[in-house]
Amino acid sequence: MARAFALAGLLRLRQIEKEHAASDLAAANAMRRDASERQARAIAALHAVPVEATDASTLFAMAAARASSRSMLADLTALAAEAEAEAEVAQEAFTEAKKRAVGLEKLETRHREQLAAGDLSAEQAAIDEIATGAWQRAREGGEA
Repeated sequence: MARAFALAGLLRLRQIEKEHAASDLAAANAMRRDASERQARAIAALHAVPVEATDASTLFAMAAARASSRSMLADLTALAAEAEAEAEVAQEAFTEAKKRAVGLEKLETRHREQLAAGDLSAEQAAIDEIATGAWQRAREGGEA
């Protein structure tokens, strides 16, 4: 009977941690892309604002809109920087979880290879025993 991998439970836990870290990384990357896209749309909207004022009230409205847009752009820049930092942290967590899982995966692979080698050795021994027995029976049958 083949022996089970002794660290199978820990390996499964490490794989779950790796999958969770990968999920967190994907979410952080999505947030980073979203923040970047929002920032690009805000900049494009700022470029689309007309620059000619016909009277004082239009000039004041344009100044207020630009100040508001600058504030919004600063907020989006901060959000993009925060999303970038979260993505970097998530990448580091994923890399660390992957490292922890890879070591156990290598041990499991080695364990499986040893079991396969043991099975092949036992099979070869059985084949040798059968061949030796057949040879001895043929030899004894030829002498009789």
